[in-house]
Amino acid sequence: MQYFATMNSPLGPVSLSAHEHAITGLTIGQRASSTTPHPVLTQAMSQLEEYFAGTRTQFDVPTDATGTPFQEAIWRTLSEIPFGQAMSYQELGLAAGVGTAPRAVGGAVGKNPIPIIIPCHRILASNQRITGYSGGEGIPTKVALLELEGISYR
Repeated sequence: MQYFATMNSPLGPVSLSAHEHAITGLTIGQRASSTTPHPVLTQAMSQLEEYFAGTRTQFDVPTDATGTPFQEAIWRTLSEIPFGQAMSYQELGLAAGVGTAPRAVGGAVGKNPIPIIIPCHRILASNQRITGYSGGEGIPTKVALLELEGISYR
């Protein structure tokens, strides 16, 4: 069974989906069409509220992001990037053990189904520039998340 919830955030509405044991999706800027409460959703919303308030730097809510083995390797590595730190696409590929092809790595980053909790916003180009963001309003959403964490960019 799937469960859904929406919360308000500084980025606008954030919708979450979950199954019995973990968060399976997060969408910025959209409201869930229905709400079905579940403890894992309550935990995730509480942690997100703390993150936006500046009192949480790490998420420990369980996640279940399903993709190709390549994507899952990228997403696992994204989860290991500490709060307030950034990495390039090439560095991410190396750290994930999948090679240094920045476009392939970028494609996997862009398909992350659980942004913020799996912090894909912490990935920048090798020159510290923002190259894009698929969540919310795109680049303005990424800028807001980077600024919340004090990550410098150009």
